[in-house]
Amino acid sequence: MKKKINRRDFFKISGTIGLGAALESCSVRKSENILRTHPKAAAIDHLVTKPIDTVKIGYVGIGNQGSGHIMNLLRIEGVEIKAVCDIREERTSWAQEQCHLSGKPVPTAYNKGPEDYKRMCDTEDLDLVYNATPWKWHVPISVKAMQTGCHAASEVPGAITLEGCWELVETSEKYKKHCCTMENCNYDRTELMLFNMIRQGLFGELLHAECGYLHDLREYKFGNIYYPPDWRLKYSKERNADLYPTHGLGPVSQWMDITRGNKFKHLVSMSSPSPSLSLKREAIKRYGKNHPRAKTDYALGDVVTTLIKTHKGQSILLVHDTNSPRPYSRKILIQGTRGLARKYPEQKIYIEGLSPQHEWEGLSVYSEQYKHPLLKSLEDKAKGAGHGGMDFIEDYRLIQCLREGRPTDSDVYEGVTISAVTALSEKSITANSSPIEFPDFTRGKWKTRKPLGIVTA
Repeated sequence: MKKKINRRDFFKISGTIGLGAALESCSVRKSENILRTHPKAAAIDHLVTKPIDTVKIGYVGIGNQGSGHIMNLLRIEGVEIKAVCDIREERTSWAQEQCHLSGKPVPTAYNKGPEDYKRMCDTEDLDLVYNATPWKWHVPISVKAMQTGCHAASEVPGAITLEGCWELVETSEKYKKHCCTMENCNYDRTELMLFNMIRQGLFGELLHAECGYLHDLREYKFGNIYYPPDWRLKYSKERNADLYPTHGLGPVSQWMDITRGNKFKHLVSMSSPSPSLSLKREAIKRYGKNHPRAKTDYALGDVVTTLIKTHKGQSILLVHDTNSPRPYSRKILIQGTRGLARKYPEQKIYIEGLSPQHEWEGLSVYSEQYKHPLLKSLEDKAKGAGHGGMDFIEDYRLIQCLREGRPTDSDVYEGVTISAVTALSEKSITANSSPIEFPDFTRGKWKTRKPLGIVTA
């Protein structure tokens, strides 16, 4: 009598069979440059999967951002949180309690160390593994999820190395599973409105964009309140790069149809003085000049500036500034042949033939006419959720796409492309601001992939 192989055993066996090939691929990859074309790989146009009536989720990393996603998911129809995983037992207990208080089944807790997510994936019958862990875990958790038959979603950035980017792409293609980099700023009120304006042709042909992540994170890096134990500060010690490119670049890449009719060609990056002057000054102020932190050299320059050129000739100015005292900004500006609009420090717009000549108008003048349908349909439901509700909208859209069997708004190719800026900017800075070519993770599919349209709930 033949032994019946269940779903989990099937994926374990498949993963074992593929291990030799994977190791061979890895050894070959180390001798290849970032522009390899993968002739044997099959890039996917737009991944469509079988609809899932109730999305069974395993959640990994229940900290500052992860706890917000847990609360969002408990409010979305067609979701069951089956398992929760964190290195801290108190965080999995908190998540179990929130599920119970919401009248939902209590999920199984996995908290036996940093790799207990593997046991969760091997044990539970899940549809989606969603993680909000420190950056270095995003790739291994997503890969393990896909290898065991689950879709994967992770907080930003999706990957922090080029090898990690390629691993996500290849695993998603092999197992035909969604792998989403969850960029919440794609769903912010202004970014959605600008997207709608662009799709309706208000700015004409797009020429230029500016964006970034400008956020005083000294308290986050030194305070041990939000990200213990110093995991975020670690990257400021070791890497001089745009460490967090996706908040600004995510919306811009969708506006400019990157990986879907357009692509990033190359970038040039430069840094203000490295080691950081601001982090050294902050460490001395907090701990005194003889403290080890005050004697540490922090590689990350206070301001990292990147210029990106697209296939269509457009230019993008991207800025990273998380060490210095400053008000928050994502810089957001979009410019076309008919006019331009900006988000920070004040929301302004100028459209030739509509605005007073040579004068800015308040962007709010256009807000009702160009309010994105997705915001119209979810605005009330999103009230009270993180970051002004955009976190809820991104979670809602992911679940909606999985339940309806539709391609996700942002797929693996887009996610790794905007995440790859970290490694590429580091290469450019190290090479005296030399131009660095972007990998084409779609291997030419970007030419025929359809741009993201105006979606709604």
